[in-house]
Amino acid sequence: MRKLLVSVLTAAALALLPQSAAQAAKEEVVLGLSQDRVAITATFDGSEILIFGAVKRESPIPSGEPLEVIVTVSGPAPAVMVRRKEKKLGIWVNVDSVLVDSAPAFYAVATSAPFAQVLTDTEDLRFRVSIARAIRSVGAAMHIRGAQAFADAVVRIREGNGLYSLRENTVAVDEQTLFRTAIDMPADLTEGEYQTRIFLTRGGKVVSSYQTAIDVRKVGLERFLYSLSREQPFLYGLMALAIAIASGWGASAAFSLLRNR
Repeated sequence: MRKLLVSVLTAAALALLPQSAAQAAKEEVVLGLSQDRVAITATFDGSEILIFGAVKRESPIPSGEPLEVIVTVSGPAPAVMVRRKEKKLGIWVNVDSVLVDSAPAFYAVATSAPFAQVLTDTEDLRFRVSIARAIRSVGAAMHIRGAQAFADAVVRIREGNGLYSLRENTVAVDEQTLFRTAIDMPADLTEGEYQTRIFLTRGGKVVSSYQTAIDVRKVGLERFLYSLSREQPFLYGLMALAIAIASGWGASAAFSLLRNR
C-alpha cells in the first residue's frame, strides 16, 4: 500500500511539472567544432573557430517562445592583481590593490538575438554567461573603496584589446534546429584550455546546455623556446646571449664588406 501511494504521488508530481521543465528534457545540444586545437606558431596571426550544431528532440518543436542560442568561449582564468594609482606630491604611486579571483584571458559571448532577450538576469546570475558575471572579485579589504571598479577596469582594458566581446545576433538558427557561429581568436592568445559552452534558451530561461574545450598550445620552435625559458632559464640566457653576439658580429662583417667594395 505504501509503495502504491509513493507511485501515485510521484506520478502526480510529474504531471504538475511546468511545461518549460518538460521542454528542457526534450531538447539537447549536438555540437560540432571546425577545430578543437589551435596551434600557435611564429606566423600565427589569429584564428577563426566555427561552432555549429543541432538540437536533438524526441517530439515536435514546442510552441510558444522561439528557441535562442548562446555560445561562450572562455580562456584560462588565473587570478589577476589590479592596482589603483593616485598622484601624491607630483608622483603617481600605488595606493590600493585588489585580487580579481577569476578573469579569463579571453572571453567571447555570441547570441542569436539581443542578450537581454535571450537570457534573464536570474539565469545569467546562475550560469555566469555575461562578461560582467564571468569576472569574479571577492575578498577585497574593507578599507578599499569601490572594489568592483577593479574588476570593471579589467573588463574595460581587455575589451579595448579585443579580448572580451559581446557579439549579439551573430548565431544563425535555422528552423529552431540547426545553429552556427564563428568566433575570431586574436593573435595574442594565452596557452591553455578554452572552455566552450552552448546554451539553449526559451523565454530567457536555459532549457539545455553543453560544454567542451578547445586546446591552445605553442608548437614547433616556439614551444621549444618557451619550455627552455621556463625549465632551463640559465641555458636559455646563454643561448640568447650567443645569438645576440653572433648577430652583431655578422652585421658588422657585412657592413665591412660593403664598405671595402
